[in-house]
Amino acid sequence: MRPMKIHLCSEVVRDLDFRSQCAFARAAGYDGLEVAPFTLCPDPTRLAAREIRELRIVAEGEGTPVAGLHWLLAAPAGLSVTATDPTIFAATCEAGRRLVDLCAGLGGAYLVHGSPGQRQLKPGREDEGRARAAAYFAAMADAAGAAGLRYVIEPLARLDTGFVNSVDEALDLIAEIGSPALATMIDCYAASANGEDIPALLDRWLPSGAIFHIHFNDDDRRGPGQGGLAFAPIVAALNAHGYAGAAAVEPFVYEPDGPASAARAIGYLRGLEAALASGSGA
Repeated sequence: MRPMKIHLCSEVVRDLDFRSQCAFARAAGYDGLEVAPFTLCPDPTRLAAREIRELRIVAEGEGTPVAGLHWLLAAPAGLSVTATDPTIFAATCEAGRRLVDLCAGLGGAYLVHGSPGQRQLKPGREDEGRARAAAYFAAMADAAGAAGLRYVIEPLARLDTGFVNSVDEALDLIAEIGSPALATMIDCYAASANGEDIPALLDRWLPSGAIFHIHFNDDDRRGPGQGGLAFAPIVAALNAHGYAGAAAVEPFVYEPDGPASAARAIGYLRGLEAALASGSGA
């Protein structure tokens, strides 16, 4: 069994400066950092090439490469992929393209598009919102494809948004757009909140290669192993199917605090992997 590459979502340790985030992630045992752009500066879409290059040098110098980006479009404020206002929608597309450039400049390989606040459907105009979002993702597919990156549409909890809540819905949208630069993933909290059996979900989709990424978080939004989800069967399913994609730890509630939550999570997941490899079960 080859250990998964597991990255840390940077907002978990957002109170540290970027260099310290990288150093902490490496020391805790993570393979890299999955950066939430809003943690870098108030408007990450306006970072200059020199600033991006300096961030990459810091990350690589600390031995913690940037794997990709997630939690997109949170900054600047007011963006939405489902916006029916053409000015807001155009600004959102421009911000998305700049984030693709940011990811490439940092050395990342993918962008995870969750961001529930920026994909809400306006009551009575749901079809228009979905059409806007499809146009947005098509534009991002073009930008990501040109940069050699993957743009990952993340199914989210129905409690958080009514747009794309399952792998099936994400794959339907990807098929509609028809770009190999688009991909989808499984977020453990979101899948659990939607009542899905995560090992069964993995058994269904991993053989087809449909799953590009995994977010590890528990059903109470804390780190993996701090809630009610059984992660041993999840790790076992990933191993059984030879999953070689990316994964990241993404709690939303940090207990007792961000660094402690992050350190506990990676130790817990690596412990499950070690138990599985030794044949002692999990």
